[in-house]
Amino acid sequence: MNKKIYLDESEMPREWYNILPDLPEPLPPPLNPATGKPVSPKDLEPIFSKELIRQEMSQERFIPIPNEVLEVYRIWRPTPLIRAYRLERALKTPARIYYKHEGVSPPGSHKPNTAVAQAYYNFREGVERVVTETGAGQWGSALSFATMFFGLKLTVYFVKVSYMQKPYRVALMRAWGAEVVPSPSNKTKYGRSILEKDPNNPGSLGIAISEALEDATSHENTKYCLGSVLNHVCLHQTIVGLEAIRQLELLDEFPDVVIGCIGGGSNYAGISYPFYHLVKAGKAPKKIRFIAVEPTACPSMTKGVYMYDYGDTAGLTPLIKMHTLGHNFVPPPIHAGGLRYHGKAPSMCLLKEAGIYESIAYNQVEVFEAARLFAQTEGIIPAPETAHAIKAVIDEAIKCKQTGEEKVILFNFSGHGLLDLAAYQDFLDGKLQAYEYPIEEIQKSIERIKRLLLERGITP
Repeated sequence: MNKKIYLDESEMPREWYNILPDLPEPLPPPLNPATGKPVSPKDLEPIFSKELIRQEMSQERFIPIPNEVLEVYRIWRPTPLIRAYRLERALKTPARIYYKHEGVSPPGSHKPNTAVAQAYYNFREGVERVVTETGAGQWGSALSFATMFFGLKLTVYFVKVSYMQKPYRVALMRAWGAEVVPSPSNKTKYGRSILEKDPNNPGSLGIAISEALEDATSHENTKYCLGSVLNHVCLHQTIVGLEAIRQLELLDEFPDVVIGCIGGGSNYAGISYPFYHLVKAGKAPKKIRFIAVEPTACPSMTKGVYMYDYGDTAGLTPLIKMHTLGHNFVPPPIHAGGLRYHGKAPSMCLLKEAGIYESIAYNQVEVFEAARLFAQTEGIIPAPETAHAIKAVIDEAIKCKQTGEEKVILFNFSGHGLLDLAAYQDFLDGKLQAYEYPIEEIQKSIERIKRLLLERGITP
């Protein structure tokens, strides 16, 4: 058996998988907060490209990937499927552990899978500039990379605490032509209002989204791009799972467990949704456990409430039904910046509510311990976000050791950590804290949202 399983370029999927037709029930529609009624495609046109809006609401099970997108994908795709033999031996587990290595992309993560698609569709519709936010810098890096190929201008609002922690992410974005702004900033009205109240505000994804949306909607020929959460983003990521299915077929393997970290949910959707499709269609040879992993500092799916909430802090987005900690949530400054979001992908939240997906949370100290073991066995430094998935993989493999079960564990290696070495230095120097967000604060935040919604005649 080869350790690395590659596909030829000719075997790269030509379609993305859309989970919406296969959900156990229809997805609750996004609501206009002013009227309480479902938003229409027309309502979203000031923000997104028309084709991305169509994909967001599409009931087509498979959507063709444009040739122009495939051409850029070929720079790094198909990505390898790797069996973690050395990690297995270190754990003395009978489990067989496989990971899909998305860290081989030029920006170092899974994010270009949707960045390239979003840049292309905006370019095709004549958009000249796009705006976005980024938490850990992976999404901002990916969109900088993608817009470069299609000649689009880009402004990235980078959550301030991560902007300070990850200067080389800033350099990477700027090298690919992006303007990078620490958020909250003086560049937008909303950013200025935050800084007036708290000049030292560390920022959050919710705040950065608000700034990006304000920027996009107040400038001509400018659109907004989002790196996670929404349906069209999860759709583009499914190329990961579709490739993994084919690679495991070549090994005559099929997973018992599929694991991934979740910030907004896109990388885990990418690896898991195509396997969910096989289960739903009755084509899976065995039952699969789907485990989504998040930080205890931001436990949106594990401890959040399933209800309507804004996707951003300022309340500029439609209301979407998801697991949420409240749109005013400002997380502790943990190093896994990509997992510091108050909500999750609505489609994934529905699967969690249906009992099909599970969620688990870890603190950053135990996560970095797992990352160190992976680095010392497999030789690859994982991103702090990816390390959450690795911690869950290790725990599942240890359970197999205890029970003697020879399970197949698959996880998405969503990105490398070579631009996160400052975080590793803090860990190795014993400076990391095991943050756990207080349940009391979550409850206060949720109650505020419920009152707000009820005042507007909307059932939470």
